[in-house]
Amino acid sequence: MGGIDEDAPPPFKRMKLASPSSGNLLQEASSTQSVGFADSVMARTLPPSEGETVGSKGLIRRAEFIRIITQALYSLGFEKAAALLEEESGIPLQSPIVIEFRKQILDGRWDEGVTTLQNIGSVDNDTLKTAAFLILQQKFLDLLKKNDTAGALKTLSSEISPLQINKQRLHELACWLVLPPNSELLGTSNNKKCPRLNSRLQLLEELQELLPPSIMIPEKRLEQLVEQALNVQREACLFHNSLDQALSLYTDHRCSRDQIPTQTVQVLDRHENEVWFLQFSHDGRHLASASKDCTAIIWEIISYDHVQLKYTLRGHQKPVSFVAWSPDDSLLLTCGNEEVVKLWDAGTGECKWTFDKPNNSFTACAWFPDGQRFVSGGGDKCIYMWGIDGKELDSWKGERMPRIIDLTVTADGSHLISICEKDIRIYNMDTKVERVIDEEKSITSLSVSKDGRFLLVNLVNQEIHLWDIAVSPKLLFKYKGHRQTRYVIRSCFGGSDHAFIVSGSEDSQVYIWHRGNGELLEVLPGHSGTVNCVSWNPVNPHMFASASDDHTIRIWGLSKSAYKVRGSSTSNGFAPLVNGGPVPPIESLRPF
Repeated sequence: MGGIDEDAPPPFKRMKLASPSSGNLLQEASSTQSVGFADSVMARTLPPSEGETVGSKGLIRRAEFIRIITQALYSLGFEKAAALLEEESGIPLQSPIVIEFRKQILDGRWDEGVTTLQNIGSVDNDTLKTAAFLILQQKFLDLLKKNDTAGALKTLSSEISPLQINKQRLHELACWLVLPPNSELLGTSNNKKCPRLNSRLQLLEELQELLPPSIMIPEKRLEQLVEQALNVQREACLFHNSLDQALSLYTDHRCSRDQIPTQTVQVLDRHENEVWFLQFSHDGRHLASASKDCTAIIWEIISYDHVQLKYTLRGHQKPVSFVAWSPDDSLLLTCGNEEVVKLWDAGTGECKWTFDKPNNSFTACAWFPDGQRFVSGGGDKCIYMWGIDGKELDSWKGERMPRIIDLTVTADGSHLISICEKDIRIYNMDTKVERVIDEEKSITSLSVSKDGRFLLVNLVNQEIHLWDIAVSPKLLFKYKGHRQTRYVIRSCFGGSDHAFIVSGSEDSQVYIWHRGNGELLEVLPGHSGTVNCVSWNPVNPHMFASASDDHTIRIWGLSKSAYKVRGSSTSNGFAPLVNGGPVPPIESLRPF
């Protein structure tokens, strides 16, 4: 495993080549002035200096705090308790004019609602017009529901049109006078028992988001604030890797290091030569591995520390360098090293089809989300699209087509991503437009996140780069510490919310980084040869596997101390099981 020119492609070993009118009322308001207040029913807004504060740092205004507690009580169904809090504190949740405005909207008294809107508080004219547009639009739709076309036309021409905003929507409403929309667009399909109330509640939510929070408090504001605080704590926790999504409110959240799988719980040694690739199935039930011994193996995950051989797949004439599970895990693709692609029935272990081309050089393949098509690529500078019936559906080839090192398809099927020496090529399947990201050194492998936004690539200069490819490609982090100068080494996302990056290494160890800050968290010994590939179980964040030149696969899990009974944990945030708990049997992890 001596060094080579880092700009040269890795050797073929493990090489994945592959009322008055509301409109008139609004027009009277200046475009630069706020709407005036009505002295008798003026909405009560909170100036910055109003009232006392609570909390040790004086950052929380007492009146606002009481209001959002009252709102939370109402939303949870504790109406008597909420009313009592309003009475005892002397702080109403809403001003009288807001209470009346809400009632007008829910009762469908649209003209009254628009009039009240003029006096609801200090609102800029643009917001006021937008709110009035939403109310009058609902009035228009209600008239259409009643087949009152004349009334709808009058509302559109004399009330909505004078607002002179959202002309595209105005045109759509005009078209509906000729061709009425279906019930879903009219807002009657979501709540069959009370469609009108349903659409009015939706309108009220839109108005609540539009108007200043000092006038109408955003819905479920207390829940939003608590969730924000918990998210900050979770993101700051280096070792957060929980099976549970909910976090405790009783103490600050902090996971211990024991939540990361760092212990070898089983060694699989059924391959007779170097293991180059492995991948868990999407449901976490199985693991597939590819080896230099010209076989692939399907393993079954029985429990967190028990994995057993299910099928040995034979038929390749050359070393197997790649496997790929179909979206429903019923089929498995295997790529021989610069050889054919084979399609296997994962339930029986039988070969269903062999895909071949003259001068084939397939080394990588990837499924489309429909499970009926996949692509393959390799050193022959061609990418082929195949149907599972064996037919070639499409191809990308030509003199300017580069040699394919690795490829993948995003989970939504919108993009085909390939690695070509120092280039990352992102091809949009819909627009047929290709974006290219240039790296300075040769790339050996790639891994894409579940949402298709993030891309992980291994380079021969001993760096792993994390790219955000959502809009304009942006390099977020460089992960360093592992060794890679000669061979194809693979990395992947892993853990709860893809919080970690794990990679193999030429020094026979496994490396784990925190994805969010690039900190190296763990270096795991155990293998006696180059660690070529890693795969994190997508269902169980406490399990991943590594494949090595030492002919073995290691299954990594939590230390035994982390498998205590959940009830014995202290819930103080520092015990290994806080906000997580022991890993249950694999059956309870399966999504059914």
